[in-house]
Amino acid sequence: MELKFDNLYMELAYKEAFKYMLLTYPNPSVGAVVLYNGTIVAIEAHKRAGTSHAEVLALLSAYETISGKSIEFNRFNADKAHEFLLSLPKGFFSNCSIYVTLEPCSHTGKTPSCASLLSKLNINEVIISQKDPIKSHSGGIDILKKSNIKVRYTKYDTSALIEPFKIWQERAFVVFKLAQSINGVIGGGYLSSKESLIHTHKLREVCTTLLIGGNTVRVDRPTLDCRFIKKSPPDIFIYSKKDNFDRDIALFGIENREVKIGGNLDFLNRPGLILVEGGEGMMNALKDRIDWLLIYQTPKIKSNSQSYYLDWDLEYIDNIKFKDNIDILLWYRNKEYNLKSKKI
Repeated sequence: MELKFDNLYMELAYKEAFKYMLLTYPNPSVGAVVLYNGTIVAIEAHKRAGTSHAEVLALLSAYETISGKSIEFNRFNADKAHEFLLSLPKGFFSNCSIYVTLEPCSHTGKTPSCASLLSKLNINEVIISQKDPIKSHSGGIDILKKSNIKVRYTKYDTSALIEPFKIWQERAFVVFKLAQSINGVIGGGYLSSKESLIHTHKLREVCTTLLIGGNTVRVDRPTLDCRFIKKSPPDIFIYSKKDNFDRDIALFGIENREVKIGGNLDFLNRPGLILVEGGEGMMNALKDRIDWLLIYQTPKIKSNSQSYYLDWDLEYIDNIKFKDNIDILLWYRNKEYNLKSKKI
């Protein structure tokens, strides 16, 4: 039975998880909220594959709030985090409930099982929005119930969080990134704030391939690295029928990455996360292959005439506003493509 504020708590978990959309690749985006005697004591989300999951981070934050003590180890080290939580006095979390956007994982991979952890912590109740769509990962609910942990579901829709995850199990999930002013201008120098540029570089770091059009390479002569976060650059695929590029530009001079050139996009049929950066021509060429669009909406009015002159139906998904960022991140679904081809 749903309780009065179930949807509110699940929405908080959903919103927190959406801040890290795609950054958790190849894991899904997951959020968690912990209540202690009915009061919110933690709101957390999974931030990066191979590190502590949302439930673990939320329980660590809850511990700090309840005990008034700070942990002294790297909370993103999943093994240490699980070990610490299991070392607490039995019943420490017995007055706690946890809301999780996705069924806690049952398997042990790069991180231990969250379902097993929750079952051993004697937590009062686990409230879930949706079951894990991957059979080999599911079964967390059964583990919890076998340990007499109460499990409930909410009707709050968090399916957008795992839509990319479900798609990239079968083929590439393709997201087109662009920045624009309030009046729709995309040219005239940098539009995005530094924080948005950092966010873009984080996406570049985790993507399977960065896809870009040939004209953008010829005209803009980009670098397409991850210098703002000091991480390894992404592999590049330049979509072009002609290989007439200046090999002296920075894009071709970066070590430890592969740059391919071609007019065949068959690699999009393979599982992965593809980030697309480009202009009107690239967007038009990929109209039938793009899943989502990410728009960095900057609070500026620009006089430059460069824009996207296309007729396209989009479906709004969500928006994110980070505290220190003047831009708003807007997420849209390619409505026509989703209606025609998506089977998830």
